[in-house]
Amino acid sequence: MSSQHTQHGDTILKRTGLITLDGLRTAVQGNEISTVMVAVPDMLGRLQGKRLAANLFLDRIASGTRVSEACAYILATDVDMDPLNGFALTGWEQGFQDIGFVPDLKTLRALPHLPGTALVHCEAVYPDGAPVDVAPRYILRTQLDRLAELGFEARVGLESEFLLCKGQQPVVPHNLDYALSHPPLLTDFFRHLEDALHHAGTPVEAVKTEGGPGQVEVTFPYGPALEACDAYTVYRQVVRHLAQRQGMTTTFMSAPFTGMYSGLHLHLSLWQDEAPAFASTSRTQLPTDAMGHSIAGLLSGMPHLAPLYAPTPNSYKRYAAPHSFAPQFMNWGIDNRGCAVRVTGHGDGTHLEIRLPGADANPYLALAACLASVVHGLTEKLNPPAPCLGDAYNDRQSLPVRRDLSEALAYFDGSNFATRALGPDVVQHYARASKAEIAQHRRQVTDVERERGFDRA
Repeated sequence: MSSQHTQHGDTILKRTGLITLDGLRTAVQGNEISTVMVAVPDMLGRLQGKRLAANLFLDRIASGTRVSEACAYILATDVDMDPLNGFALTGWEQGFQDIGFVPDLKTLRALPHLPGTALVHCEAVYPDGAPVDVAPRYILRTQLDRLAELGFEARVGLESEFLLCKGQQPVVPHNLDYALSHPPLLTDFFRHLEDALHHAGTPVEAVKTEGGPGQVEVTFPYGPALEACDAYTVYRQVVRHLAQRQGMTTTFMSAPFTGMYSGLHLHLSLWQDEAPAFASTSRTQLPTDAMGHSIAGLLSGMPHLAPLYAPTPNSYKRYAAPHSFAPQFMNWGIDNRGCAVRVTGHGDGTHLEIRLPGADANPYLALAACLASVVHGLTEKLNPPAPCLGDAYNDRQSLPVRRDLSEALAYFDGSNFATRALGPDVVQHYARASKAEIAQHRRQVTDVERERGFDRA
């Protein structure tokens, strides 16, 4: 932001969303911003934190790096924010101690859909200032550093699907895939969503209705990996807020209804010396060496890391049905949407689409799992099997994806590959989270059980 821009904070905030610290000071002085939300992404990718008075935030920035604290359980909890025991990070034995928030000022942005409010993503730190190594944002940073040591940079575009509902029923009852004529409720929601994300510095590439009733797909432009994940968390906040304003609810479940599935596809390319390492002039020349090693690493490593991209029992129902556009086998193909890894794009834009993560995935963790696998493939110079030709759901030569969270946990907890790639603390932490999810699921009586178990007249 140039100096002349900081003199006109209102214009700049509305146009770009992202602001500098000087821009924030100007906006606070001009009574444009009064609140700064300081946030840490939790294990589910939700932003957790506090609302600080903007003047207090600026004072704390001036006096040090830590701007707030929160109970460490925000990084050791379930979807209901129940305090869970058994984590090394926190629990009753440790007294549920605090962790600190250190803002990443490059993420500072205004939120025009919340007038007078700014948001900043923070790193979680221990009292001594050391990073909390199980925090999702730090886990991704670690994998990006490992990739950088090999001379590569990751660039990512996220493709997100979710469901819009009235109560727990889809807002429309039928398939509107690729439709350009929508009910007024959807048209208004899309317009407000696109405007809010643009003004928050997280512009979308495209918005479309999907094949499932009430299903929406939002794709984002390519960019640096960490920025892409930060932007996604803002998007999740905006979607929920705008839907509630219009009397709707949202769900990012992988399988919100029987026969309906939502994904979070990761479009990944590697760059080396400012040049795309996956670029190809012809489909017959695929994959390039870097792409081949990356594909092989993904097919080898991702089966060990499923709890990072499929974190709930519901996640695995997305894999159960053939021809659901979710993969059933750990395979790859060229422009084949049935595969776990799809090669797509053209020329310099050739890249990989990893189709394993569901809509409930935390993008930081899902991408960290992908990059850990890619690093493995590049380091070991692994070569991929032959691409899948034809119907990917008839591929009996490739390893099946994990059938449920229990199976995924068995291959993750204690995995030599996972431990080497992520570190034992991270594996133990997310294994504990998976165990809590499984235990909760096993205790619940479902509607299907009642429907099939009651006597019928």
